[in-house]
Amino acid sequence: MQSLQQKASEWSGVDQTDAFAIDEINLFEKLGKQTFINLSTHFYNRVYDDEQEWFRSIFANSSKEDAIQNQYEFFIQRMGGPPLYSERKGHPALIGRHRPFPVTHEAAERWLQHMQQALDSTADIDSDSKTKMMNFFRHTAFFLVAGNEMKNPNQGVPPPCKHATSKTSTN
Repeated sequence: MQSLQQKASEWSGVDQTDAFAIDEINLFEKLGKQTFINLSTHFYNRVYDDEQEWFRSIFANSSKEDAIQNQYEFFIQRMGGPPLYSERKGHPALIGRHRPFPVTHEAAERWLQHMQQALDSTADIDSDSKTKMMNFFRHTAFFLVAGNEMKNPNQGVPPPCKHATSKTSTN
């Protein structure tokens, strides 16, 4: 049986080594707190304005301000900064915290589209850091999908994601 990390790598198209390259450098020290606040603000502005009601509804039970704070505090903590998230909310426990939500392949891809746009619009993040962060986000999004499928094992395994197949495409 595949581990969640193996499923995440398979479905995301991101090898674990690339996903955790964020640990090779302290991105919090490199980028600073405000950068993560800006990234999360850009991201949630997009999410809460998403044209797809099914996607917006995933976030309907939290305020945009709370969502922004939860995300930037988690990012800061995970990328080398102080444990702001854990001090306020406890252990991140990503799968458990996301269990109430429909974390599907489609939702992960939509989330990642918004995150890529947010990264692209956050000018103070250099290209190498953006690549490392996006690899981490892509792998983690599909780690959560795998965790969701543990909850709902009859969902079946979807085809590989578009991102993974586009890497091998010769077109």
